[in-house]
Amino acid sequence: MIEQVAEPLQQSGFAKVVLELEVNNHPGVMSHICNLFARRAFNVEGILCMPMSDPRRSRIWLLVFEDQRLEQMVLQVEKLVDVLSVRRHGAEHEVFERLEKFFH
Repeated sequence: MIEQVAEPLQQSGFAKVVLELEVNNHPGVMSHICNLFARRAFNVEGILCMPMSDPRRSRIWLLVFEDQRLEQMVLQVEKLVDVLSVRRHGAEHEVFERLEKFFH
């Protein structure tokens, strides 16, 4: 059975959400997180990753749409070995708001 992809979420009335992840900083972590979303056909609208003051850690911000699957996605992300914490913010979180200025 082929799963049909829904109409773009912007047109469906879903709000954007920023997920802030603290992760271990080593090769492959970003790939594991992105693959988790891809395997579940969950689109990521924006990604930003920066090292923290402790070089063993990085912070990743994911801009996603809040649909009925988001809670399950967060639970799955939290289960990844290298994910230390996940925090959820509204779309107005400043990290992506500031970046918007560079693209318009």
